Amino acid sequence: MTRIAIYDTTLRDGSQGEGVNFSLQDKLLITARLDELGVDYVEGGYPLSNPKDTSFFRAVGDLPLKHARVAAFGMTRRRDIAAEDDQGMKALVAARTPVVTIVGKTWDMHVLEVLGVSLAENLRMIGDSIAFCRSHVPEVIYDAEHFFDGFRRNPDYALETIRAAADAGAAWIVLCDTNGGSLPEDVADAVDRVSREIPVPLGIHTHNDGELAVANALSAVRRGARQVQGTINGLGERCGNADLCSVVGNLALKYPGYEVLRPGQLVHLTEVSRFVYETANMNFRPGQPFVGTSAFAHKGGMHVHGVRKNASSYEHIEPETVGNERRVLVSELSGKSNIAEKLAEYGLEHDTSLLARVLDSVQDLENQGYQFEAAEASFVLLVDRLAGRRADWFELLRYNVSVSGKPGRDPLTEASIKLAVGDQVAHTVSEGDGPVNALDGALRKALEPHYPRLGEMSLVDYKVRVINARAGTAARVRVVIESRDGDDVWGTVGVSENVIKASWLALRDAFEYKLAKDSRPCRGGVTEVAADVAS
Repeated sequence: MTRIAIYDTTLRDGSQGEGVNFSLQDKLLITARLDELGVDYVEGGYPLSNPKDTSFFRAVGDLPLKHARVAAFGMTRRRDIAAEDDQGMKALVAARTPVVTIVGKTWDMHVLEVLGVSLAENLRMIGDSIAFCRSHVPEVIYDAEHFFDGFRRNPDYALETIRAAADAGAAWIVLCDTNGGSLPEDVADAVDRVSREIPVPLGIHTHNDGELAVANALSAVRRGARQVQGTINGLGERCGNADLCSVVGNLALKYPGYEVLRPGQLVHLTEVSRFVYETANMNFRPGQPFVGTSAFAHKGGMHVHGVRKNASSYEHIEPETVGNERRVLVSELSGKSNIAEKLAEYGLEHDTSLLARVLDSVQDLENQGYQFEAAEASFVLLVDRLAGRRADWFELLRYNVSVSGKPGRDPLTEASIKLAVGDQVAHTVSEGDGPVNALDGALRKALEPHYPRLGEMSLVDYKVRVINARAGTAARVRVVIESRDGDDVWGTVGVSENVIKASWLALRDAFEYKLAKDSRPCRGGVTEVAADVAS
């Protein structure tokens, strides 16, 4: 097996992506998760760039890392100054990391026009910087910035720059497609040439401006690169970096003979991907290969029919190998196979009459504007109702929402709800930041005395979409609410010409689903609430 070292730069290169910001605690938590996954290198940042990175390198030494080596990142020394006198060099050594990564210029245009130094001075800057760090740090990695652009325009000078790094003691030479515009065949040819002339292990660092970062990284590995740099979920400047989730998935599962991560840790790939999204306060990318929520989601009836017979008919790997799961989506495109697959999850797949009723209802509701792809909890409740299993958790008697405002002040929103739980009637009022927040508060006040576990639930997202925009202010709107508790995340949907009513329908389903999933079966198939209704 050939070991491919995985070098993660989520905390440095990834944090340069638009909308990405990690706190110090975020960076430490991500470092620990990457270590558990079996990533070989974690690049923590540039010690001289900001106080947060400086603090990170002080704090990361206290983490009990089992596998990953932390790298401090910096640039070559400044022009016309000795490496030992350069503040950047001193900061890299002071970080006390086992690895230092130095980035230097490869492209002669950058040397002459951006750095404003001679080609010879750039070579000295590279060599001096590597040698100085090598005298203080066990392992020095050299990132050859803009290598492929420089190699295309002046291959001899590009090779001189990385030869200078190799001669000075770099443990790795990493070829960088910094502008992200190279093609896989360009990368392959360049790696071939470099591997013949430079006796140092090679790495690859690709950006995604041509949507080829992963392909270029894999192309380099197939031609001899033994380290891949990238970020979790492809975060990074402009169009991002190579997505290590896809790189790792392909190397581990598609190519024989390569070893990545720690043994047995591939099953945590999806978990780490979503942890980084959550920590960065970013939405998941549903269509992300291997780890996305839609990566193994099936909507077309023919696809579901095939997957039920043989999963490999429409899946390139088993989703469990990367910690993901298969999902069957329900929509107006659904055939009987989709509905049957969903009903099988609830032990109802043999009820052909129910199957037909569910299919008819889904198609009718989607014609009205409902969508169940992001609202599976509402679909579950629909099935329960059609199967005669939907419990009467509570009965709404009425609700009222009012918004009042004064000039120069934020509007005040108030909601009142009157409902019955068994033979008891509750009438509650709550203020909120908006109608949904106020309704949520009033509903909780009314229900939590009867169902205490509703206190575990919170609303995490709220989306509104106009369905038939040509109807103007009378148009229907679709509201999707995402909720969660300590165990699960679920979506619910409501549709109406009135946005408050649509919100109420989605909110009601959110609460009912929480109650339903926390209930337990009783004798005779009747469901019983997890907390008894107060008598």
